[in-house]
Amino acid sequence: MALTSNPWQSIHKRLPKPLQNRYYLAGFIFLMILLFIDKHDVWTQIKLRRALLRLENDRLFYQQKIKEAKEEAEDFDLTRENYAREHYFMRNANEDVFILQPAK
Repeated sequence: MALTSNPWQSIHKRLPKPLQNRYYLAGFIFLMILLFIDKHDVWTQIKLRRALLRLENDRLFYQQKIKEAKEEAEDFDLTRENYAREHYFMRNANEDVFILQPAK
């Protein structure tokens, strides 16, 4: 009766020479786990990097909007009376206010 050979032995012989060494094989398997299976794999790192870049761009955009809003607020402080007259039809007791709107 012939003994059956180990099925892993045929796979082992088909591997490239460096991977037949068990230390290289263990290192290779460990590297594959880190690259593709781990919680912090390559795909996750790429997605996180893209999200970081998008958030940095958003931060710059909103910083610019804040700067514009502050400038507008400073301008509003200077033209508060005109704004109230135009938008809320406020007037002094002895005057009439006429709002002219361009034809559409």
